Amino acid sequence: MFGLEPHVLLLLVLCLMAACAFEFVNGFHDTANAVATVIYTNALRPWVAVVWSAFWNFIGVLTGGIAVAMGIVYLLPVESLVDQNVYHGIAMVGALIVGAIIWNVGTWYYGLPSSSSHALIGSILGVGIAYSLLPGVNNAAVNWAKAGEAGLALIVGPVFGFTLTILLMFILKRVSTSKVIFKEPHKRKPPPLWIRLTLVVTCTLVSYFHGSNDGQKGVGLVMLILIGIVPSYFALDQSKNPLDMRDSLVRVEQVMSRVNVNELSVVDKKTVADIRVQTDRLDQIFAGAQTLEQLPQQARFDIRKAILLLSDRAKKIQNSDKVRLSTLDRDTLSTGLADMKGFTDYAPTWVFVIVSLSLGIGTMVGWQRIVKTIGERIGKEHLTYAQGASSELVAASMIGASSALGLPSSTTHVLSSAIAGSMVANRGIKNLNPQMVRNIGLAWVLTLPVTMTLSGGLFLLLRALMPS
Repeated sequence: MFGLEPHVLLLLVLCLMAACAFEFVNGFHDTANAVATVIYTNALRPWVAVVWSAFWNFIGVLTGGIAVAMGIVYLLPVESLVDQNVYHGIAMVGALIVGAIIWNVGTWYYGLPSSSSHALIGSILGVGIAYSLLPGVNNAAVNWAKAGEAGLALIVGPVFGFTLTILLMFILKRVSTSKVIFKEPHKRKPPPLWIRLTLVVTCTLVSYFHGSNDGQKGVGLVMLILIGIVPSYFALDQSKNPLDMRDSLVRVEQVMSRVNVNELSVVDKKTVADIRVQTDRLDQIFAGAQTLEQLPQQARFDIRKAILLLSDRAKKIQNSDKVRLSTLDRDTLSTGLADMKGFTDYAPTWVFVIVSLSLGIGTMVGWQRIVKTIGERIGKEHLTYAQGASSELVAASMIGASSALGLPSSTTHVLSSAIAGSMVANRGIKNLNPQMVRNIGLAWVLTLPVTMTLSGGLFLLLRALMPS
């Protein structure tokens, strides 16, 4: 299969299983955030809540799109890291998966709401940085622009979650005529029907958006594995004919030919020259090929590299204030590039299915530890109906917005900070449990450096052990 040696195919399968294990751990680690309020308030029985959440996580992955997944893929420029030695690709993906899983399992064991998103991103960055330390490496090993976007999204989310929940609680106290929603839930009785329905809806929203965001990270992780180990086969969407992008390539070349390089800065001139190198490379690959069979398999990976480099350089030209292009030319260039990236920004249907199943099944396991932390330990009082509903509504909104923008979001950190905000809204900052807040904050601060160190060290170790 895929033209691989049997032992390499076995290693590929093991890496895919490890990715599914990461999503499985993500499921039981993060899903407690979605089910904590409905279980803790007796709105749903635990097994019903967990199965319901698992279902909506599954749907979220299948319908969440591909933008966040590609953000994860482009954190690590696989096109620069992959070489002819397939074992190097295995070392790369194996290290980042194992590093993330070790941290996730460890924080789950101690009942700490820690972010799977942080863990995965930290592991990816650790591998990239470790790669840059290898002798003779001159390629960029981390897409720092993408890393900056992801990092900003992961920082802003908790801040907004905390602030917006305080605001929502304030509004509820002013407009609500019901005092029941601000009382501690009865230990055995379910809440009134309208409160129960509200809590179920917010649980459903958090579960769905968790699947659409965190599930996409799993899809991105699997694509990193496939592109890293079998680049010639998964570099481009197998359901499309690469020859069909020639029209888009011609449109890009026509627009670039109208750029007056004499008016440009030295940097922009070099960027235009780089664009022409990539368009010429694609022209050479497509030259004389009339059918898909006439394109060598290895050419697919070369096409991917050229498209991504071309897209990156063209965006710089579009954003330069020195480049004079008409609105029509800019639209033509954007459309042409988008059409070409449609061949690289994809994931096979079976990838969505295995990630959905892994996340959904993981949701139904091991949720108790985190539920107790969310319900009882963040604040000094037990979670009320109003606090649970407000926190989950804010969390769902934040995660949904992040997914729409193609940015990763930490369900754990957004909801934990929202719960903390609801506690502060009730009785002020003294209503927080300082020890638990300190532990959650410490896990938040340590996740990136620890996972970067773990994955980077594992990568260098595996590279040294793998056949050269």
